[in-house]
Amino acid sequence: MRIILSRKGFDSSAGGVPSPIFPDGRLLSLPIPDRASQIAYGDIAGNHWASVGDLVQQLAGRPRTHRAHLDPDLRFSSIPRDKAWRPIFGQAGSAESHLRNQGIDTGDVFLYFGLFRHVERLNSKWRYLRGSKPIHALFGWLQIGSRVVVAEWPAIDGWAHYHPHFMREKDSRNVLYVSSDRLKLPGYKPRNIAGAGIFESISPKLILTAPESSRPSEWLLPEWFHPASRSSTLSYHKAHSRWLQDERGTLLSSTSRGQEFVLDCDAYPEALGWLKSLFVRDRT
Repeated sequence: MRIILSRKGFDSSAGGVPSPIFPDGRLLSLPIPDRASQIAYGDIAGNHWASVGDLVQQLAGRPRTHRAHLDPDLRFSSIPRDKAWRPIFGQAGSAESHLRNQGIDTGDVFLYFGLFRHVERLNSKWRYLRGSKPIHALFGWLQIGSRVVVAEWPAIDGWAHYHPHFMREKDSRNVLYVSSDRLKLPGYKPRNIAGAGIFESISPKLILTAPESSRPSEWLLPEWFHPASRSSTLSYHKAHSRWLQDERGTLLSSTSRGQEFVLDCDAYPEALGWLKSLFVRDRT
């Protein structure tokens, strides 16, 4: 089994600003702009705090009519749905080639992370909380139920035709990953956890960025993440200079190259316990 740390949503290059963390800790990943998409930011529902259209307009200065790349698409409530809808994620080009080369298949799990920052509401508008800093945090997951090349997508399954990858060139590296019905992990019997979804609220175990770091890409990970004496390394992170161990765990200077970082759980058996812990609700 493999875990894929998948970078998605607004950041400094795509969208230009972080996605919001609301006053109650809720996360909402903002999809990146995509002029070819059929979906506008104003079409996408948010949460009880704000709509996606309002957030993009107030935080990033983009009009509600600007088109959005709704991908990964993990929330049923985001837009009106066909009853057959399933959570879905598309990948293409070199990023898809990387997934293929890493042997990604049914049962593997995408963990989506993005750039986030705390926000506050002032004079009926949202702004970033003064003194807060951008961080990388996990916001969702998708366990692969099936992998389908867009050009081979069954014509009768029209529920997915809204997806932006149907607007791309239909070659062998334009692929859709459809979620499993329920999360299934070796040795783990979760209580009716869906095969894909979002982590509703921020918590320490979802934060990747080291607490004291001014760079979101400097991560503090569990000790076992360090590749010393392992048969493989988190993909795109083979350079020993990126890794450092201290009394808190493993520090990683994560790369800006690539969208998908793949970890082989055969070489890191501790990864399954870590993955399971993400779905255990913290007691308060």
